[in-house]
Amino acid sequence: MTSENSTEGGPVTQVGEGQEADEATPPVLTVGAPHVGEVLADRYELAEHINDDAAGRQVWQGIDVVLRRPVAVVLRYPGGDSAQEMLQAAVTASRVIHPNLAGVYDAIDEDGRAYVVREWIDGEALRELVVDEPLDAERATSIAHSVASAVAAVHATGMVHGNVHPGTVMVGADGRVVLADARATDGDTPDTDVRAIGGILYFALTGHWPHAEVGPSSLPDAVRDGSGAIAAPRMVRAGVPAYLDDLTMDLLDDRLALPSADVLAAELDRLDVAADEPFIVDAGPLRFSAVEEGLPEQPPATRRKLVLGVASLLVIATVGLLLGISVLADRGDDSSGDAAPGPGVAATGTAAPSGDANEPAAPKAVPLTRDQVRIVDPDGDRTELADAALMVDGKRDTAWESDTYKNLPFGDKSGMGVLIKLAEPTDVSSVQVNLSATGASATLFSGQGDTGSTRAGDQKVLKDYKTRIGEPLENHEATTLTFQGFPPDQKNQYLLIWFTKLPSTSDGRLRLEIQEITVQARG
Repeated sequence: MTSENSTEGGPVTQVGEGQEADEATPPVLTVGAPHVGEVLADRYELAEHINDDAAGRQVWQGIDVVLRRPVAVVLRYPGGDSAQEMLQAAVTASRVIHPNLAGVYDAIDEDGRAYVVREWIDGEALRELVVDEPLDAERATSIAHSVASAVAAVHATGMVHGNVHPGTVMVGADGRVVLADARATDGDTPDTDVRAIGGILYFALTGHWPHAEVGPSSLPDAVRDGSGAIAAPRMVRAGVPAYLDDLTMDLLDDRLALPSADVLAAELDRLDVAADEPFIVDAGPLRFSAVEEGLPEQPPATRRKLVLGVASLLVIATVGLLLGISVLADRGDDSSGDAAPGPGVAATGTAAPSGDANEPAAPKAVPLTRDQVRIVDPDGDRTELADAALMVDGKRDTAWESDTYKNLPFGDKSGMGVLIKLAEPTDVSSVQVNLSATGASATLFSGQGDTGSTRAGDQKVLKDYKTRIGEPLENHEATTLTFQGFPPDQKNQYLLIWFTKLPSTSDGRLRLEIQEITVQARG
């Protein structure tokens, strides 16, 4: 695993691994073992052993005694046939020159041992940068933009990187982001790399790595619900912008056709702006096209499309990207990293088909229209009943808003609620409510009808809806409330989401803003 070494200039981290193998690192042989002070090829002096990577190679900090610069030396012994894949990958990578790719200086096979000499990065790996807490949206976007640019440079030569991972994304002390250690296998494709960039975004925002969607690792797996579906970043932590949440989840959804790396780099470049330029964000995120027939129609705000402006950005990005890149005649056969997920890996939000007839089907979204939701306000002045349709319009950037209250939990009221009237009795599996802020308290109840949107009708709903579904959510730490615990043998048509505590919004006021409500039914 990666290790840190304190020096006068601060922490120095150098990694040589990305996707990790399931088995333990092979024991290091003593015959031909390098030692501090040894000079390789009459040029590269070994200064300090940094770590052994997941492929069983040693990573050293060294000094190029000719140019007097620090280098990283990735060493494997014995050499010969066992090191050909590593050497071939290094030779191939050396032909791609890009500011976000680690430079490869030399690749030497001495038969008894082989080593690759590459650029030394002062800084730390992304996997270590996120140890204490996830990154903010701006920094996560900036890092993903750099990685996408590096991957686009690799793809422009006809190669695949094959090892995009928090362990191979280096963040220098000067802020430079560098992708290192390309080692693709026969199963890797350009899409493998692009989807891994979605994994980089997910990890940067949450501190979790999506194993099923991107590849196994010793890093903690993505947060998942009871069905194994991945939880969106906004469900894991508060404050993730909707546009970045949507982009990340689209990249991890294998039902969608992925963009090329250069298109993704152009889109991330558009989003990678200073926080004081919010007009860029208003344009919305990159969208992809669904390729699997039979998928439910998506609402307008979540329908996967490419943003119209990306084409012009792509021209600019591609011209700059290809400068300095030497095109390879042939792609090397790299196969030292772990294989990417193969056929049968579960798609985001669905279960991979296993052929077991008894396996439960994946949940299905229940369409909701504006006349199927209304506000329940038995104690209020009836001024907050309008715009309930915004909760089911498919747009996370629109919301129903309550009045602003001066004190918790809900001013002088017992609470407020949303009554959901499904088209027919339904075997519901979950109800999800997206809010604009954290700290809300709410409970889900089921009932047997609706006497109308009047004060008396609301009072009757509150009195009659006593069957609680699942557990109440108190002072919820995420902006997404997910209610589960529906009995499998009981169908429901009328549901009441009853809020008893207001969140505190970003402007410091006490207000309930409901962006979207989603109901899932058992398949």
